Amino acid sequence: MEAKSVSQSRVELAQIMMPEHANVAGNVHGGNLLKLVDQAGAIVAARHTHTNVVTASVDRFDGNLIFIKASMNYASRTSMEIGVRVEAECLKTGVHTHIGSAYLTFVAIDKDDKPTKVPGLIPETEEEKRRYEEAKKRREIRLQGAKPHRHRQQPCIVRPEKIQ
Repeated sequence: MEAKSVSQSRVELAQIMMPEHANVAGNVHGGNLLKLVDQAGAIVAARHTHTNVVTASVDRFDGNLIFIKASMNYASRTSMEIGVRVEAECLKTGVHTHIGSAYLTFVAIDKDDKPTKVPGLIPETEEEKRRYEEAKKRREIRLQGAKPHRHRQQPCIVRPEKIQ
């Protein structure tokens, strides 16, 4: 499996936030932002692996017109970290403001919903190299705190074609 560069899977989404995206205080509801963050991360992970992917975790999210920028930070054997940055743009001034960031871990899965290998990652720029090293450290910390578990799919979430 050939390693890929960060630029081969990078994505940027834009979304106008309308009144239906607001909470009672009139601010964009965090759930709407998190949904867009997850979608951007999934696009990057799927582009990198060309497989189905599932969100394994979101490390953090520090919560007009918004831009979602997502790119690969790190790839291990079956999982990868995607960094997502959320910016708001004032439509009157054009000024961009950083409003949130998240690190998402995705796992590539095969046709039997089992983890499968992902292509390596080739960081090319100094920023990509820095992000790669920082993500590697975050992964080590996540693994130290992880509890071993066995995932057993429950009948209520099994795909219809898998029910015998």
